[in-house]
Amino acid sequence: MSKKQAPSSQWTRRDVLKASAASTAIAGAPMFFSRHAYGAEFLNNPGNGSTVTLGFNVPQSGAYADEGADELRAYELAVEHLNGEGDGGMMNTMQPSALKGNGILGKKVEYVTGDTQTKSDAARASAKRMVEKDGVLMVSGGSSSGVAIAVQSYCQEAGIIFMAGLTHSNDTTGKDRKANGFRHFFNAFMSGAALGPVLEKAYGTGRKAYHLTADYTWGYTQEASIQASTESIGWATAEKVKTPVGAGDFSQYITPILNSDADTLILNHYGGDMVNSLTQATQFGLRDKQVNGKDFVIVVPLYSRLMAQGAGENVKGIYGSTNWHWSLPDEGSKAFVKSFGAKFGNPPSQAAHTCYVQTLLYADACERAGTFEPCQVGAALEGHKFDGMGNGPTEYRADDHQCLA
Repeated sequence: MSKKQAPSSQWTRRDVLKASAASTAIAGAPMFFSRHAYGAEFLNNPGNGSTVTLGFNVPQSGAYADEGADELRAYELAVEHLNGEGDGGMMNTMQPSALKGNGILGKKVEYVTGDTQTKSDAARASAKRMVEKDGVLMVSGGSSSGVAIAVQSYCQEAGIIFMAGLTHSNDTTGKDRKANGFRHFFNAFMSGAALGPVLEKAYGTGRKAYHLTADYTWGYTQEASIQASTESIGWATAEKVKTPVGAGDFSQYITPILNSDADTLILNHYGGDMVNSLTQATQFGLRDKQVNGKDFVIVVPLYSRLMAQGAGENVKGIYGSTNWHWSLPDEGSKAFVKSFGAKFGNPPSQAAHTCYVQTLLYADACERAGTFEPCQVGAALEGHKFDGMGNGPTEYRADDHQCLA
């Protein structure tokens, strides 16, 4: 993850809690809202029970289902390690760590799952069911920023901690940030900042870019971030075309590129959409084309091992960014890859990595706070600095809950 990020406006957790409590009082507080900031009563308090339940809300269907399946594997592994089973994985490398391998605060960890369907409304409904029916204390997951923002908003209303899964939109910890939401994953601004110098070195200046962009919050902020980065190195922007999530067939969007004067295609797509659009762009001969004496190139600002695997040969030589990769040589990454590979037979994706890490970080915050009470757990996460988790020394920035490495 990059240290460079657009500055965020300053706010304190207490300011947000006061504002949230005031607006809730006006609207009529739901029965499940925390009654006061640091009180003993809070939603789904496990009390003297022997277990605690976490909610893992991932896309089990839809365009991002492959990412969701790997997230579920990571969550299963994290729960296993928290309960003292298996080899412990990153619990052996995490620094500092208050985890003991006996669950969380001595309570065995259980979990329930939900299908976000890669749809915001479905994801919110699934999270609501987890909280109200299953009694979860924390919700995590998602592979869509639209989903993450919707679920984060619900968790704030409910008084539940939301440990975001894979969400890359600037807005998640930007304009849509919440006091109860925390993001380990990097964002679109970071991808743009990291890719700009690399693209300039590889392809020079004076290129003309054509954007195909997923039509939701992540696509918008990814497009804006990479456009700013490429224009800063002297590239022009030819067209910006929005495409629906889960379109499957992108031929109607690719054909106009062949007839344009663009020499670069930037695919602001993710998951199965990126696999399909990149494959179809290659089949249409874009990578064999020359425009104004330049070889046509494709850029994928954000991709993962699962996407590269799905795209096969088509992804070779294409620049992009990733939050983490299983081949990293640090001790934390090696420990996680070993545990994941032994259990599931494949290396983990970046989606799996961030979801595993978020689960351990939530558990550690509970241990350090000595409680599951969400305001105190949130306070333990704010400004927390840690290492040994695959990204080097990292911190949850206190004012917006964005991790920086």
